[in-house]
Amino acid sequence: MISRLYSEFAEQYDEALQENVYYALLERPTLLGMLPPLQGLKVLDLGCGPGVYAQFLHEHGADVTCIDESAQMLKLVKEKLGDHVKCYSADLSEGLPDQLDGDFDLVICPLVIHYIEDPSKLLQDIARVLKPGGFFVFSTVHPLLDAQFSPSGTYLRQEYVTMEWGVIGDPIELSFYRRPLSMLFGWLAGAGLCVLDLREGTPSAEMKKRSPLHYERLQKNPSFIFLKCQRHSSA
Repeated sequence: MISRLYSEFAEQYDEALQENVYYALLERPTLLGMLPPLQGLKVLDLGCGPGVYAQFLHEHGADVTCIDESAQMLKLVKEKLGDHVKCYSADLSEGLPDQLDGDFDLVICPLVIHYIEDPSKLLQDIARVLKPGGFFVFSTVHPLLDAQFSPSGTYLRQEYVTMEWGVIGDPIELSFYRRPLSMLFGWLAGAGLCVLDLREGTPSAEMKKRSPLHYERLQKNPSFIFLKCQRHSSA
Protein backbone atom coordinates (compact mmCIF):
# COMPACT_ATOMS: atom_id res chain seq x y z
CA MET A 1 0.00 0.00 0.00
CA ILE A 2 2.71 2.51 1.00
CA SER A 3 4.86 1.58 -1.99
CA ARG A 4 1.90 2.11 -4.35
CA LEU A 5 1.09 5.44 -2.69
CA TYR A 6 4.62 6.80 -3.04
CA SER A 7 4.92 5.45 -6.57
CA GLU A 8 1.70 7.16 -7.61
CA PHE A 9 2.81 10.48 -6.16
CA ALA A 10 6.58 10.15 -6.67
CA GLU A 11 7.13 13.45 -8.47
CA GLN A 12 4.91 15.41 -6.06
CA TYR A 13 6.75 13.86 -3.12
CA ASP A 14 10.09 14.81 -4.67
CA GLU A 15 8.92 18.41 -4.89
CA ALA A 16 7.60 18.33 -1.32
CA LEU A 17 10.91 17.02 0.04
CA GLN A 18 12.69 19.98 -1.50
CA GLU A 19 10.16 22.73 -0.77
CA ASN A 20 7.87 21.77 2.14
CA VAL A 21 8.96 23.54 5.34
CA TYR A 22 8.63 20.40 7.48
CA TYR A 23 11.03 18.47 5.25
CA ALA A 24 13.31 21.14 3.79
CA LEU A 25 13.69 23.29 6.91
CA LEU A 26 13.33 20.78 9.75
CA GLU A 27 13.57 17.06 8.99
CA ARG A 28 16.37 17.08 6.43
CA PRO A 29 18.72 19.63 8.04
CA THR A 30 18.32 17.94 11.44
CA LEU A 31 19.16 14.49 10.12
CA LEU A 32 22.03 15.73 7.95
CA GLY A 33 23.42 17.61 10.94
CA MET A 34 23.82 14.28 12.77
CA LEU A 35 25.97 12.65 10.08
CA PRO A 36 29.74 12.21 10.36
CA PRO A 37 32.06 13.69 7.68
CA LEU A 38 31.07 11.84 4.51
CA GLN A 39 34.19 11.97 2.32
CA GLY A 40 35.21 8.40 1.43
CA LEU A 41 32.46 6.71 3.46
CA LYS A 42 30.42 3.84 2.11
CA VAL A 43 26.78 4.76 2.81
CA LEU A 44 23.50 2.86 2.55
CA ASP A 45 20.41 5.03 1.99
CA LEU A 46 17.31 3.04 3.03
CA GLY A 47 13.94 4.20 1.74
CA CYS A 48 15.86 6.58 -0.49
CA GLY A 49 12.73 8.02 -2.13
CA PRO A 50 13.52 10.35 -5.03
CA GLY A 51 17.20 10.71 -4.08
CA VAL A 52 17.30 14.01 -2.20
CA TYR A 53 19.55 12.52 0.50
CA ALA A 54 21.51 10.43 -1.99
CA GLN A 55 22.39 13.55 -3.95
CA PHE A 56 23.72 15.26 -0.81
CA LEU A 57 25.70 12.16 0.18
CA HIS A 58 27.23 11.83 -3.29
CA GLU A 59 28.10 15.54 -3.50
CA HIS A 60 29.94 15.25 -0.18
CA GLY A 61 32.15 12.39 -1.30
CA ALA A 62 30.30 9.27 -0.20
CA ASP A 63 29.98 5.99 -2.10
CA VAL A 64 26.18 5.57 -2.03
CA THR A 65 23.87 2.58 -2.36
CA CYS A 66 20.14 3.37 -2.47
CA ILE A 67 17.26 1.02 -1.68
CA ASP A 68 13.55 1.72 -2.09
CA GLU A 69 10.54 -0.48 -2.74
CA SER A 70 9.14 1.96 -5.32
CA ALA A 71 10.47 1.56 -8.87
CA GLN A 72 9.21 5.05 -9.68
CA MET A 73 11.29 6.55 -6.87
CA LEU A 74 14.38 4.71 -8.09
CA LYS A 75 13.72 6.01 -11.59
CA LEU A 76 13.92 9.56 -10.23
CA VAL A 77 17.18 8.70 -8.45
CA LYS A 78 18.70 7.43 -11.70
CA GLU A 79 17.52 10.51 -13.57
CA LYS A 80 19.32 12.71 -11.05
CA LEU A 81 22.45 10.71 -10.36
CA GLY A 82 22.86 8.17 -13.13
CA ASP A 83 25.65 5.71 -12.41
CA HIS A 84 27.09 7.81 -9.59
CA VAL A 85 25.07 5.73 -7.13
CA LYS A 86 24.01 2.10 -6.97
CA CYS A 87 20.29 1.48 -6.42
CA TYR A 88 17.81 -1.37 -6.38
CA SER A 89 14.31 -2.20 -5.23
CA ALA A 90 13.64 -4.20 -2.06
CA ASP A 91 11.02 -4.60 0.66
CA LEU A 92 12.77 -3.30 3.79
CA SER A 93 10.41 -5.21 6.07
CA GLU A 94 12.29 -8.32 4.87
CA GLY A 95 15.65 -6.94 6.01
CA LEU A 96 18.77 -6.62 3.87
CA PRO A 97 19.58 -10.14 2.63
CA ASP A 98 21.56 -8.89 -0.39
CA GLN A 99 24.05 -6.80 1.58
CA LEU A 100 27.37 -8.12 2.88
CA ASP A 101 28.33 -8.19 6.56
CA GLY A 102 30.36 -5.21 7.77
CA ASP A 103 30.23 -3.45 4.41
CA PHE A 104 29.05 0.08 5.30
CA ASP A 105 30.37 2.95 7.39
CA LEU A 106 26.94 4.61 7.65
CA VAL A 107 23.29 3.70 7.14
CA ILE A 108 20.56 6.34 6.97
CA CYS A 109 16.81 5.72 6.99
CA PRO A 110 14.69 8.91 6.89
CA LEU A 111 10.99 8.58 7.78
CA VAL A 112 10.58 4.89 6.97
CA ILE A 113 10.58 2.86 10.22
CA HIS A 114 6.99 3.80 11.11
CA TYR A 115 5.70 2.05 7.97
CA ILE A 116 7.09 -1.33 9.10
CA GLU A 117 5.05 -3.38 11.58
CA ASP A 118 8.04 -5.24 13.03
CA PRO A 119 11.37 -3.56 12.12
CA SER A 120 13.44 -5.92 14.29
CA LYS A 121 14.70 -7.91 11.28
CA LEU A 122 15.67 -4.73 9.44
CA LEU A 123 17.46 -3.29 12.48
CA GLN A 124 19.36 -6.54 13.03
CA ASP A 125 20.46 -6.50 9.39
CA ILE A 126 21.47 -2.83 9.65
CA ALA A 127 23.74 -3.75 12.54
CA ARG A 128 25.06 -6.71 10.51
CA VAL A 129 25.95 -4.68 7.41
CA LEU A 130 27.62 -1.88 9.41
CA LYS A 131 31.32 -2.00 10.07
CA PRO A 132 32.20 -2.19 13.78
CA GLY A 133 31.74 1.33 15.10
CA GLY A 134 29.61 2.29 12.08
CA PHE A 135 26.65 4.64 12.44
CA PHE A 136 22.92 4.31 11.84
CA VAL A 137 21.02 7.62 11.64
CA PHE A 138 17.26 7.74 11.15
CA SER A 139 14.13 9.79 11.67
CA THR A 140 10.57 8.78 12.44
CA VAL A 141 7.28 10.35 13.48
CA HIS A 142 7.45 11.81 16.99
CA PRO A 143 5.40 9.75 19.50
CA LEU A 144 3.74 12.91 20.83
CA LEU A 145 2.42 13.64 17.34
CA ASP A 146 1.24 10.18 16.39
CA ALA A 147 -0.35 9.43 19.80
CA GLN A 148 -3.21 11.76 18.92
CA PHE A 149 -4.24 9.35 16.15
CA SER A 150 -4.45 6.34 18.49
CA PRO A 151 -7.85 4.64 18.15
CA SER A 152 -7.61 3.30 21.70
CA GLY A 153 -5.88 6.21 23.41
CA THR A 154 -3.30 3.78 24.82
CA TYR A 155 0.23 5.10 24.30
CA LEU A 156 2.00 1.87 25.31
CA ARG A 157 0.37 -0.20 22.54
CA GLN A 158 1.55 -0.41 18.93
CA GLU A 159 -1.31 0.43 16.60
CA TYR A 160 -1.90 0.84 12.88
CA VAL A 161 -3.35 4.31 12.41
CA THR A 162 -4.56 6.41 9.51
CA MET A 163 -4.35 10.17 9.12
CA GLU A 164 -4.90 12.76 6.43
CA TRP A 165 -1.64 13.78 4.75
CA GLY A 166 -1.67 17.09 2.91
CA VAL A 167 2.00 17.43 2.03
CA ILE A 168 1.64 16.66 -1.68
CA GLY A 169 -1.50 18.68 -2.44
CA ASP A 170 -5.05 17.58 -1.72
CA PRO A 171 -5.18 15.50 1.49
CA ILE A 172 -4.89 11.73 1.06
CA GLU A 173 -5.11 8.95 3.63
CA LEU A 174 -1.76 7.76 4.96
CA SER A 175 -1.41 4.77 7.30
CA PHE A 176 1.51 3.88 9.55
CA TYR A 177 2.39 2.23 12.87
CA ARG A 178 2.47 4.32 16.03
CA ARG A 179 4.41 2.86 18.93
CA PRO A 180 5.93 3.88 22.26
CA LEU A 181 9.59 4.86 22.46
CA SER A 182 10.25 1.91 24.77
CA MET A 183 9.35 -0.50 21.96
CA LEU A 184 11.63 1.24 19.47
CA PHE A 185 14.54 1.36 21.94
CA GLY A 186 14.02 -2.31 22.73
CA TRP A 187 14.41 -3.23 19.06
CA LEU A 188 17.55 -1.09 18.75
CA ALA A 189 19.12 -2.66 21.84
CA GLY A 190 18.22 -6.14 20.62
CA ALA A 191 20.03 -5.43 17.35
CA GLY A 192 23.18 -4.27 19.15
CA LEU A 193 22.69 -0.62 18.22
CA CYS A 194 23.58 1.91 20.91
CA VAL A 195 21.86 5.32 20.81
CA LEU A 196 24.46 8.11 20.85
CA ASP A 197 22.26 11.12 20.11
CA LEU A 198 18.55 11.90 20.17
CA ARG A 199 17.08 15.10 18.74
CA GLU A 200 13.56 16.38 18.22
CA GLY A 201 14.29 19.07 15.65
CA THR A 202 14.43 22.82 16.12
CA PRO A 203 12.60 24.98 13.57
CA SER A 204 15.06 27.27 11.83
CA ALA A 205 15.12 31.04 11.48
CA GLU A 206 14.44 30.50 7.78
CA MET A 207 11.21 28.70 8.67
CA LYS A 208 10.20 31.60 10.92
CA LYS A 209 10.70 33.91 7.95
CA ARG A 210 8.93 31.71 5.37
CA SER A 211 6.12 30.32 7.50
CA PRO A 212 5.59 31.91 10.95
CA LEU A 213 2.55 29.71 11.60
CA HIS A 214 4.49 26.47 11.14
CA TYR A 215 7.40 27.90 13.11
CA GLU A 216 5.20 28.68 16.12
CA ARG A 217 3.48 25.29 15.91
CA LEU A 218 6.77 23.38 15.83
CA GLN A 219 8.19 25.40 18.71
CA LYS A 220 5.43 23.87 20.85
CA ASN A 221 4.76 20.48 19.26
CA PRO A 222 7.52 18.36 17.68
CA SER A 223 6.76 16.40 14.52
CA PHE A 224 9.81 14.12 14.21
CA ILE A 225 12.36 12.36 16.36
CA PHE A 226 15.94 11.70 15.21
CA LEU A 227 18.35 9.06 16.51
CA LYS A 228 22.02 8.43 15.85
CA CYS A 229 23.10 4.92 16.76
CA GLN A 230 26.39 3.06 16.66
CA ARG A 231 26.99 -0.61 16.12
CA HIS A 232 28.42 -2.35 19.18
CA SER A 233 31.79 -3.84 18.35
CA SER A 234 30.40 -7.27 19.33
CA ALA A 235 27.18 -6.95 17.29
